[in-house]
Amino acid sequence: MLSLLTRQTMAGLRILVAFTLLCGVIYPAAVWAIAQIPGLSHQAGGSAITAPDGTVVGSSLIGVDPVAANAAADPWFHTRPSASSEDVLGPADTSTSGGSNKSTVNTDLLDTINQRRELIAQREGVDPALVPPDAVTASASGLDPDISPDYAQLQVARVAKVTGLPVERVQELVAQATTGRILGFLGEPTVNVTELNLAVRGR
Repeated sequence: MLSLLTRQTMAGLRILVAFTLLCGVIYPAAVWAIAQIPGLSHQAGGSAITAPDGTVVGSSLIGVDPVAANAAADPWFHTRPSASSEDVLGPADTSTSGGSNKSTVNTDLLDTINQRRELIAQREGVDPALVPPDAVTASASGLDPDISPDYAQLQVARVAKVTGLPVERVQELVAQATTGRILGFLGEPTVNVTELNLAVRGR
């Protein structure tokens, strides 16, 4: 009886050691090694965006709406609004991710959309009818870094005026931050606001 118990105990210990090495050492090491393969390391590292001096300044997957020191001289491109923000235009609460879950017939949502349209039109100095839909509707996550090329173009004149950059140069920066359709036909072109604002800051 004692011999059987000893054999079972030793077998259990061997299995414990084997699976500890397999699942606690070998598997994590293999996953880490695969993540270092060129072409995968950037995504595995959180798609970090670095400034010219090498400092990590954000992620290309997360859009944080910048707040201008002077609202009357706002030099930044802005992301889509977030349902988590206290103000209708933001900034988003980065500790919370999610949509409002309000339907298109919800009067509160419609009022908020109309408020956003008026405020953005005033900020950009355009007719409210020219404000594109993604400028006034929140994304599912509330932290979407991408906007439509139409919304980016709407902001070009203001950014150029405040920063002193030529309009053509700002449009070039927008083009550089624009990603086309996947495989040429899936989805819509998008402009990454995080990358774009970093380019504007670096001129």
